[in-house]
Amino acid sequence: MSYRYVVQVGDEVLRAKCDEVKKFDSQLWELLNDMKETVRKEDGAGLAAPQVGVNLRVVVIDLEEGFFEMVNPKILSVKGEQRGEEGCLSVKGKFGIVTRPNKVKAEYRDRNGKKHTVTGTGLFARCMCHEFDHLDGVLYIDRAEAVFDNPVKDDKGQSGK
Repeated sequence: MSYRYVVQVGDEVLRAKCDEVKKFDSQLWELLNDMKETVRKEDGAGLAAPQVGVNLRVVVIDLEEGFFEMVNPKILSVKGEQRGEEGCLSVKGKFGIVTRPNKVKAEYRDRNGKKHTVTGTGLFARCMCHEFDHLDGVLYIDRAEAVFDNPVKDDKGQSGK
């Protein structure tokens, strides 16, 4: 596994619609392994392949619900609404207020090509929507009602200058 550089807003790969994965091979496995290492090293909740410069429909999500590798994901249904803060590893130093569905049912394939269905609520639903948007070239800042600078925090979590 290797850490991969996370591209930042302004890089055109973040605005491209990603290609569907056709081959479930060692290259895909390497990408998934690298994305797992990268999202954990960056202390993120999720990461999409275009964020590491790869134009494929691949997402990893790392939350209390577990670690998910989602290949060619698609949303099957949504329910409810939640409004809250979002940030992004590709938009460092910012956060925004975004409205998302509160419950999301999605279908995806794992690294072996096996089909799965998952339903997430709350943060998991928000994370799925956020990461799946990346696959269509959409960033949370496109959906945010407002975007703010992250305040600098000291080692005790207090806002400072």
